[in-house]
Amino acid sequence: MPPVLWLTVVWVFLWGTFTPASIVGGVLVGALVTALFRLPPAADRLPVRPLRVLGLVVFLLWDLVVSGVEVSWQVLRHGPRARGAIIAVPLIASSDRVVTVMATALTLSPGTMALQIDHDHDVWYVYSLGPRDDAGVERARRGALDMQCRVLAALGTPEELAVARRLLEAVPR
Repeated sequence: MPPVLWLTVVWVFLWGTFTPASIVGGVLVGALVTALFRLPPAADRLPVRPLRVLGLVVFLLWDLVVSGVEVSWQVLRHGPRARGAIIAVPLIASSDRVVTVMATALTLSPGTMALQIDHDHDVWYVYSLGPRDDAGVERARRGALDMQCRVLAALGTPEELAVARRLLEAVPR
């Protein structure tokens, strides 16, 4: 759907009236916004694999439930003594859009958050609630790499996915 049409729909919903005046106003505002604030053309084409995207969505929904229970358990069990860790995770994806999807997917999961993405050193820093020892840190690192593999399987290149899977296999269980 063209951006002007989307902006028109948003405009009409914001005004809360479906009248010719609000529609014309939305088209005018949408045209003005898209003319003044042009987005640069996308430099890369993402290979979208619909079944993998569907699998990613199902995994995210499941992970949301499981992570919510785990975070609740951490809070109930340890209260203010609950620990967290900031973990460096290798960054495989080269596309900014894929990295954005990975960081968003990881941050949607309760108890984890993408803190910083360092393209210069190909690493992203992830906060994880709960690791109390080195094994817990490795589990969290493995979880972030697993999320990266799932996103790359849906949207990444085969080469990036192969690298991510090799890194995932190298992390102890």
